[in-house]
Amino acid sequence: MSFFFRVLASGSKGNLILVGTGSTRVLVDAGLSGRRVCACLQDGAGPQWRPDALLLSHEHGDHAKGVGVVSRMLGLPVLMTRGTHEQLPASVGRLTAVQLIAPDAAETVGDLRVTPFRVSHDAAEPVGFVIEAEGCRLGICTDLGVVTPAVRQHLAGCHALVLEANHDVERLVHGPYPRWLVERIRGPFGHLCNAASLDLLLSLYHTDLQAVVFAHLSEINNRPGLVSACVQPLRDQAEWRCVRFEIAGQDAGAPGIDL
Repeated sequence: MSFFFRVLASGSKGNLILVGTGSTRVLVDAGLSGRRVCACLQDGAGPQWRPDALLLSHEHGDHAKGVGVVSRMLGLPVLMTRGTHEQLPASVGRLTAVQLIAPDAAETVGDLRVTPFRVSHDAAEPVGFVIEAEGCRLGICTDLGVVTPAVRQHLAGCHALVLEANHDVERLVHGPYPRWLVERIRGPFGHLCNAASLDLLLSLYHTDLQAVVFAHLSEINNRPGLVSACVQPLRDQAEWRCVRFEIAGQDAGAPGIDL
């Protein structure tokens, strides 16, 4: 096993991703309770995959809820931007250690190279991540209202992608959410719809792309079947047939992927 990742949970109730090599592992976000994070790690990866650090994309509860507990339980340093650190809720509590990171500045965690990049979301200083090891690049990009040129630039050439496919526009517009929340989700600092996620993916295709995981689906405004329907035309094209597609769920996440 050289370079491995698994989306362990993804959705509006909590997000958790494990990334690693044979010698270094990191968590990306911890939006679940500490107990649930540990259970996900045990069930989804096994005790040998104890993480070495935690990368926090932004301060919203579905990404940061369990950060403090997990940091203290497992003795993990937390890497985050200054803006995220300043806006962490008091309920997070003490962290074992904090390492401030800056967009576009690469950091090294063991044998992983981590590059945060700016995303457009209604948080203090949110970022996505490109994580590199063993000659492979994984791009993680959720919680963004629009796809900027910088996002495309950072994700270009990735061998695997975790991309947000938050909502189906028709379900969102005609669903139960109040108008202000609909506008927030659809706005430039909200979340990507299925069509926008597919458009981003199309712009990132290259012959070495191996896997795509669609993540952060809304349980109210989306369905895995709707995401699959968007992707199906790609599956029918010869150049996409070697790309593995997965859709992450809130409780079951998605299967692990080796690169």
